[in-house]
Amino acid sequence: MLTYELVVIGGGPAGLAAAIEAKKNGVEDILVIERDRELGGILQQCIHSGFGVHEFNEELTGPEYAERFINSILANKIDYKLDTMVLEITQDRMVKLLSPLDGVMTIKAGAVVLAMGCRERTRGALAIPGYRPAGVFTAGTAQRFINLEGYMVGKKAVILGSGDIGLIMARRLSLEGAQVEAVVEAMPFSSGLTRNIVQCLDDYGIPLMLEHTVVEILGKERVEGVIVAEVDENKRPICGTERLYECDTLLLSVGLIPENELSKKSKIEIDTLTSGPTVSESMETSVAGIFACGNVVHVHDIVDFVSQESKRAGKSAAKYIKKELIQKKDGIKTSPGRGVRYIIPHRICVDNLEGELELFLRVDNVYKLSKLVVKCDGKVVKEVSKRHLAPGEMEKLNIPLNLLSGKKYSSITVEVESEVDS
Repeated sequence: MLTYELVVIGGGPAGLAAAIEAKKNGVEDILVIERDRELGGILQQCIHSGFGVHEFNEELTGPEYAERFINSILANKIDYKLDTMVLEITQDRMVKLLSPLDGVMTIKAGAVVLAMGCRERTRGALAIPGYRPAGVFTAGTAQRFINLEGYMVGKKAVILGSGDIGLIMARRLSLEGAQVEAVVEAMPFSSGLTRNIVQCLDDYGIPLMLEHTVVEILGKERVEGVIVAEVDENKRPICGTERLYECDTLLLSVGLIPENELSKKSKIEIDTLTSGPTVSESMETSVAGIFACGNVVHVHDIVDFVSQESKRAGKSAAKYIKKELIQKKDGIKTSPGRGVRYIIPHRICVDNLEGELELFLRVDNVYKLSKLVVKCDGKVVKEVSKRHLAPGEMEKLNIPLNLLSGKKYSSITVEVESEVDS
């Protein structure tokens, strides 16, 4: 049986950053496992720019950003396996995997980092009436076909959902000569970044139809059109508002789901709000020695933040391997307050913090001229004014260590307070 000090599952931006950081912190024996044919994950098909501003202080494309980390993996002589699928992880960190080269094998790991990323919701999750014609794709699948495989997915498209991949694909289709009729969103706000709405829709004259949805797909062999209708406050279509859009392609950008089948099988505690593992300040899951980072924990907007979070997971895994990570069952628990959907991390051992505590969160609606209020056991310890808050943009709060050390707090709550509340 093979043994490694650290096994990282996933060779995308999260897994690569975690492996490199663990190496920098003294872990010599590392294996990265990737199910695709190359390292880099989703970045390889994201040929647009906008990556690396926070991590490298320059603007890179997805493949360029991935290349920086892949080169570091090679320079540090970190082992990796491609075309390899992990089948099971036990709570004592036995990793069972399958590959065409090695067949079925088991590896014993001193620590494990989960970095499997996320997947897209498909048409099956939406139950849109109609036949099953060609021309219905998730936005990420269409992106892979066009950018990596060299196939055009259609000439006239409607996009359902305003996630960032959908917005980016609206621009990509336009650049390839296709006509994008509209981006249709059931919510009263976009789920994508503001910059993508401006750069990908406004700059190309593509309408964003909020509080609308696709109620029927037309066509048997190939998509011939879609019926779009307004929705009420309960997201139910309003009769009489239906409108036909002729098109040959429907792209779905209706949300991302963390890939946590392995986590669930390992009986790791899952947060029902994020669909990812509950994690500590060190990105350790509910199972000792198993860490998680990136989109497998919660869906990020910006890959630079994935890399930063994953470095923390890699460094923490190194501490665990060297028996330097403090393990405490009790500690501070975080909980979302009014206006906040979720907070990461879920629990905090102050003794493991270095410098300050980073809290990541998403709000549940659009708020203007408001503030984020941090409370420890009900006592306000920090307030941050915000001109604009939206569910599509993740927020980060830094809590100085001196506000927490020496105190015996049991809970941290973050809530949104609008101007009218104060």
